[in-house]
Amino acid sequence: MKKISLAWQIFIGLILGIILGAIFYGNPHIEQFLQPIGNIFLRLIKMIVVPIVISCLVVGVAGAGDMKSLGKLGGKTLLYFEIITTIAIVVGLLVANIFHPGTGVDRSQLVKSDISSYVTTEKATESHSHIDTLVNIVPTNVVQAFANGDMLAIIFFSVMFGLGVAAIGEKGKPIIEFFRGTADAMFYVTNQIMKIAPLGVFALIGVTVSKFGLESLIPLGKLVITVYGAMAFFIIVVLGIVAKICGYNIFKLLAYLKDELILGYSTASSETVLPKIMEKMERIGCPKGITSFVIPTGYSFNLDGSTLYQAIAALFIAQMYGIHMGIGQQITLVLILMVTSKGIAGVPGVSIVVLLSTLGSVGIPVEGLAFILGVDRLLDMARTCVNIVGNSLAAIVISKWEGHKVRDHHEEQAA
Repeated sequence: MKKISLAWQIFIGLILGIILGAIFYGNPHIEQFLQPIGNIFLRLIKMIVVPIVISCLVVGVAGAGDMKSLGKLGGKTLLYFEIITTIAIVVGLLVANIFHPGTGVDRSQLVKSDISSYVTTEKATESHSHIDTLVNIVPTNVVQAFANGDMLAIIFFSVMFGLGVAAIGEKGKPIIEFFRGTADAMFYVTNQIMKIAPLGVFALIGVTVSKFGLESLIPLGKLVITVYGAMAFFIIVVLGIVAKICGYNIFKLLAYLKDELILGYSTASSETVLPKIMEKMERIGCPKGITSFVIPTGYSFNLDGSTLYQAIAALFIAQMYGIHMGIGQQITLVLILMVTSKGIAGVPGVSIVVLLSTLGSVGIPVEGLAFILGVDRLLDMARTCVNIVGNSLAAIVISKWEGHKVRDHHEEQAA
């Protein structure tokens, strides 16, 4: 009998979770039972992310070897990220202007959610200027950075350590071997954890549906459809053109990443697939030094799905309140989102927090966010998929830009 593939197992878990959540809608006991299962799965993934990023970066950087080539790689990566995220914001604004998802929405029909916890987070991050964000990339205590999962600080330390290992030549060989062994061991652990992914997905989606129900979607149906349509357009057209330019096929990439996309969609967490997409990008020919730098950095600077959503959500709230935003205000919104979406990377509920810090500055009522929080989880699932595809493609683009040959996954399977 043929074994059911992981993608199908996760999909079955997703469907069963939706059915269970719909049956027990409004029952708090289902959350008490399922949430711990979902949390254990997410914790298992978070447990392995930091060791994988550190070990892969140290091996990759020590192999690349010098500050000049690394600086060039960093410059190209950040330039690419800035261009793509700006395009994502512009696409979001164009979609919202064309389809007007917020026009005619009756606010009295909407369920108002509590946004106080996000306001607290936003106030804490607001007190950090963008200069502070830059300063905080350099950790004072690496153990603390590891414990907090502070990805930018971890990347900075790993790059510096990798350069140090490269500089000491022969004496650094055992250190490289140690980290290479660590990376291989952690990828093995990842593959074992993925075996329980269908169970984790079943629990997480069951909790979501039992909490919010499927009825909560009806008043905001137009917003959900607009966001999903924009996300699909962005992946197929925008990222499709980028992939075509560098000689790759976006549909082949989507087929290659189907397991990770279903998992990311179900859990609404890009972190759950970070180890797997790093492993898969290496398998098709992206060098370890590039995947281990580009993909984790992309998790802070290349959140295409999140920035696209933020642009649509901002205009949705303005339209819902009947506020007309002129072209000047929309350009201001683009510029503010370009900065804020980078400045508070790594904050939980980052899309909502970015919107909180953005809306007020362009004259849109912040309270409007309370109306869309009920469907935010569903929108987050779509954002996550775009972020996964965007960062995987970034690794391919930068690898090609650096002159490496990247195969498609059919060639990889043949090899």
